Amino acid sequence: MTLQISTTHISLIQRHGEAAYPEEGAGLILGRELDGRKQVSKLLFLENSRETAARHNRYQLTAEDYIKGELDAAQHGLDILGVFHSHPDHPNTPSEFDREWALPQLSYIITSIRQGKAVESRSWVLHEDRSGFLPEEIQIK
Repeated sequence: MTLQISTTHISLIQRHGEAAYPEEGAGLILGRELDGRKQVSKLLFLENSRETAARHNRYQLTAEDYIKGELDAAQHGLDILGVFHSHPDHPNTPSEFDREWALPQLSYIITSIRQGKAVESRSWVLHEDRSGFLPEEIQIK
């Protein structure tokens, strides 16, 4: 599976992570899956609902956030394709916490933010047996 995303959308994800620094920022990725490709059409920027003391290395999206995402996606003829979040001063690889809370088939774009500046974004998909993540190709167009 390949995730197709515009330079504008990837830039917005990175800016969101920079704005949230030194906490993790997060949101939902909306779009369509066509011919084995996930095509990003819209981003939904959300508040990190995690308790304040843990926001530097954890994010939480609530059930209400996912409902909001489903409603927004349906209104535009889209689906929730995944989640994006930032890792302040850490690599853009999924943590054990990320694995425990991830849902299969969704894309997880993680952006490494170093000293307040976005370094790189990568996408991951949870393995079917939930044992870990597989890298997902990002095509920036």
